[in-house]
Amino acid sequence: MNNTFMKERPVFPLLMSMALPNVISMLVNSLYNIVDSLFVARINESAMTALSLVFPVQNLLNAIAIGFGIGINALVALCLGAGEHEKADQAATHGMAFSLLHGILGSAIAIAIMPFFLGRFTTDAEVLSMGLTYSRIVFGFATVNMASLAFEKIFQSVGRMKVTMVALIVGCVGNIILDPLLIFGIGPFPAMGIAGAALATGIGQALSTGVYLVVYASTELPVRLRRACLKLDKELDTRLYSIGIPAILNLALPSLLVTFLNSLLAAFSGSYVVVLGIYYKLQTFLYLPANGIVQGMRPLIGYNYGAGEHKRVRQLYQITLILSAAIMAAGTLGCLAASEPLMRLFTSTPETVEAGKVALRIICLGFVISAISTTSSGALEGLGKGTQSLVISLCRYIVFIMPLAWVLCRQFGPVGVWNAFWATEVLSAIVSLIVYKKSV
Repeated sequence: MNNTFMKERPVFPLLMSMALPNVISMLVNSLYNIVDSLFVARINESAMTALSLVFPVQNLLNAIAIGFGIGINALVALCLGAGEHEKADQAATHGMAFSLLHGILGSAIAIAIMPFFLGRFTTDAEVLSMGLTYSRIVFGFATVNMASLAFEKIFQSVGRMKVTMVALIVGCVGNIILDPLLIFGIGPFPAMGIAGAALATGIGQALSTGVYLVVYASTELPVRLRRACLKLDKELDTRLYSIGIPAILNLALPSLLVTFLNSLLAAFSGSYVVVLGIYYKLQTFLYLPANGIVQGMRPLIGYNYGAGEHKRVRQLYQITLILSAAIMAAGTLGCLAASEPLMRLFTSTPETVEAGKVALRIICLGFVISAISTTSSGALEGLGKGTQSLVISLCRYIVFIMPLAWVLCRQFGPVGVWNAFWATEVLSAIVSLIVYKKSV
């Protein structure tokens, strides 16, 4: 099998064929994230607070899985574009082996640090207990999740987007079905509360992994995982990590940001911590479809760059930017028009709803301009330029927003934190255009 269609088909229909399965997958995943939170919110607000506090560490492990997967994806696509099929097999095999190792280490470390981590943000015994219960179960599935996401990036690197779509949908739908059964104890299932939500998440991840294993074993792919490719290759592994580590940091930085913002907002009220957690759940529904388009672009831009098709690289970047901005514009209108109903999906506390309305209407002002940063960062990752991509993410999550949030919250309270979001997106977009132009 070969992947020459990546440099032969017209750019727009090619990007759509690669991106649409990802967009559908991301929308389903977004729906799962929201439905999962809705079920947890029905337990009580303490459960929702616990989920919000565990989120940064959970997001960090996902960042390691997806970020290193981006390294696998980019290197496999670049090797295939250059006709180096043996190197592509080696990249996929080494990538999967390291992903499994990351999962084992991540599971052990995350479970060990959670009592200390949660204790820094709350003294509420119920929140602490729920947070520890949830984290022990969900982090126990870290290795399964790492394997699933490594397979996802391998399949995406060879253009098999429909497989990744089916795998993600199977996992998410399974999770959504299991959530009420395990949380509330419907039928023969025991009522497990927040532990049920964590178990449903883990089983969903296992279902996705199962789909990949079945497809991999029963079909032919341009790359294969081979025992003979496991031999040490320092140059190859260095390239994997040189792309993967910046991508991991790109994805892990939001966890650091959420932890920082939680510490600022907790000084005013625990309600604002809940609002931030709800915002990130809603943001997922908006950003993941746009990320689906970027994921469709990434292997295409890497393959064409490796094949020397630089005009197609420019076209892929421009079309992706336009599509991402359109999605963000729709999200902005949604937040402005329906901020209260969106908040009431997760909480009925009047103070939290009111604070959330204000937050959504301010933060969404930066959505459209953020398309420049996300598209530029994704394109640079696909081209194997992980360090340059990291510069953009550092600006978005550290350099601009943290000082702005710290200063503005002292002047205007929690509203200052919300305004720091859109201001950061404007500044980051300027940096992104400069970095991308100089890098490509």
